Amino acid sequence: MSDTSRVHLSASGPPETRLPGASPEFQHRLKQALEATDAHQAVSEVVSSDPRECSGWAALASITSDTMSRYAFHRVGYHRGLDSLRANGWRGSGFVRWSHPGNVGFLTCLRGLMEDAGAIGELDEQERCRLFLLQLDPGGIPTSS
Repeated sequence: MSDTSRVHLSASGPPETRLPGASPEFQHRLKQALEATDAHQAVSEVVSSDPRECSGWAALASITSDTMSRYAFHRVGYHRGLDSLRANGWRGSGFVRWSHPGNVGFLTCLRGLMEDAGAIGELDEQERCRLFLLQLDPGGIPTSS
């Protein structure tokens, strides 16, 4: 049975889902890996230790120069994020806001997937991702860092 305590009902709109986010240990290891001499290998090892954590996939994509590899990493992170959302009570609608730290890894992967889809000419997928991001957080899509 999934824990629906992370779904917050709002009197003024759809429910909001808040993902728990990465553990402090994972975050620390990921930060160290990003600063390693062979960051790609180091980040890959961290991601393989917890492949369900979207922030790892987003980090791996961020240090990858090849568009197709970045697209693949973002797509994996996006799908892992959907699994996590469902496990935390999301039922296909409702808010998943950027303001909650636990949601940022998933949303970053979705934003990256949108950008990468555009880069490879998948304009229909780019638009679907853009609309989905706006449905999840009508406050807007932050620009990539």
